[in-house]
Amino acid sequence: MWIYWCLMFVLVVGDQLIKSAVVNHIALGATQTVVPGLLSLTNLHNNGAAWSILQGKMAFFYLISVVALGVMVYLLWRLREHRLYELGIVFMIAGTLGNFIDRVRIGYVVDMFQLDFINFPIFNFADTCLTVGVILVLIAVLRDDTFDK
Repeated sequence: MWIYWCLMFVLVVGDQLIKSAVVNHIALGATQTVVPGLLSLTNLHNNGAAWSILQGKMAFFYLISVVALGVMVYLLWRLREHRLYELGIVFMIAGTLGNFIDRVRIGYVVDMFQLDFINFPIFNFADTCLTVGVILVLIAVLRDDTFDK
């Protein structure tokens, strides 16, 4: 299980380093093209959730984050012998922690990845971790009968 805690640490630190680099090298609201027509980096401050919904509801996000982290840590312990569940939950915890750290430390979440080929909300590495985690848990649920036992 220690390898999962190490992975979680690396993901959270990676998220914070990416956010710091963006804040230090890209002006707020500015955009830098990485791959033309595909990906740009921008510096966006989001005090809401995805698509900037529930903007300014920090107390709500603090509460939801703490509850979600508690549930995920319990599930990580409960499903400790099921590798795909563990991996997915670790990614989800890392993503939640990455955004929670931003909210507590600076009062908003730093978003930076902009997909130029589609109209999609600007997101960050923590959001990607959350998405990967949800996909891994969904695959585990579809492949496994753990909860039937």
